[in-house]
Amino acid sequence: MKKHNFSAGPSILPKEVFDGSSNALLEYQETGLSIIEMSHRSKEVGLIIEEAKSLVIELLKLNENEYDVLFLQGGASLQFSMVAYNLLHTKAGYLNTGSWSEKAIKEAKLFGEVIELSSSKSNEYRNIPKDFNIPDDIDYLHMTSNNTIYGTQYHSVPKTDAPIVVDSSSDIFSRVFDYSFYDLIYAGAQKNIGPAGVTLVVVKKDILGKVSREIPSMLNYNVHIDKKSLFNTPPVFAIYATLLNLRWIKKQTIEFIDQTNHKKAKMLYDEIDNNSLFNGFADVQDRSIMNVTFDLVDNSLSSTFDTLIEKSKISGVKGHRSIGGYRASMYNALPIESVQTLINCMIQLKDKFK
Repeated sequence: MKKHNFSAGPSILPKEVFDGSSNALLEYQETGLSIIEMSHRSKEVGLIIEEAKSLVIELLKLNENEYDVLFLQGGASLQFSMVAYNLLHTKAGYLNTGSWSEKAIKEAKLFGEVIELSSSKSNEYRNIPKDFNIPDDIDYLHMTSNNTIYGTQYHSVPKTDAPIVVDSSSDIFSRVFDYSFYDLIYAGAQKNIGPAGVTLVVVKKDILGKVSREIPSMLNYNVHIDKKSLFNTPPVFAIYATLLNLRWIKKQTIEFIDQTNHKKAKMLYDEIDNNSLFNGFADVQDRSIMNVTFDLVDNSLSSTFDTLIEKSKISGVKGHRSIGGYRASMYNALPIESVQTLINCMIQLKDKFK
């Protein structure tokens, strides 16, 4: 029996991705070649990349004449420095909502002045800061749309005339949202996009080429745009798996996925709020629909709860080492039945110790 996978990443993916990927691994579309041995310069790989790019634009409802889509490597972590390398000329504003924001701030400081416009660190990153001023003269504003460790999420975008850069690694394609607010979107694949190994970047063309520094070719967005994500050998297999997932998302529709994700989140949050043995971690108004963080009121019950979880074949609910407790990551492909199985464990614990 396949486990109920609540892992924060690499995460659960649809069955269609596994089926299509496994077939392509043996032979891709009667070419006589496995997809992992095909030339990245081949017609077949070119079509894979172009279709994936087109689906990204379509699903995010962006203007294809304004945005370029890149499939890069290095994860979101490389984007922390790549963003600043390409965009930071004088100073940039960063919103600090957790560990990943902190890492982005640290890297950006290597390239220029970084203003930390807000931070929820004093509140253990339990909330999304609301009251802050955005200077008119920053080169860009950087934010992390969803914070996997703490279970917080932006539900709106700050108003500014500056370009907005967003790390959307853990909530892209998960909800109905106006992505045109953003000028650069980056995301590690291993949540709602595909397997680890490819990084998605969606960038508005008119924000590039404005810094005076020389940028190494591998870190230059314009180079990758000019070469159509083929400046170096791309991770073809990961991109193909991503394409299969994008097709699945299109078939499901973003609207249906949004409804399902909100339903899953409500189910679990309702149990946390109504079960006297559990406490939620994130402030209610800033709760994430992707990553639900919670803990036991009495930690002496943890071994019993962990046993219930294990017997129910639930995987990946251990909280991040920095805050402990539990974390249920409920990405697009996680079925409602898995959420109900976790809730049943919580109810069983309450019945045993109420």
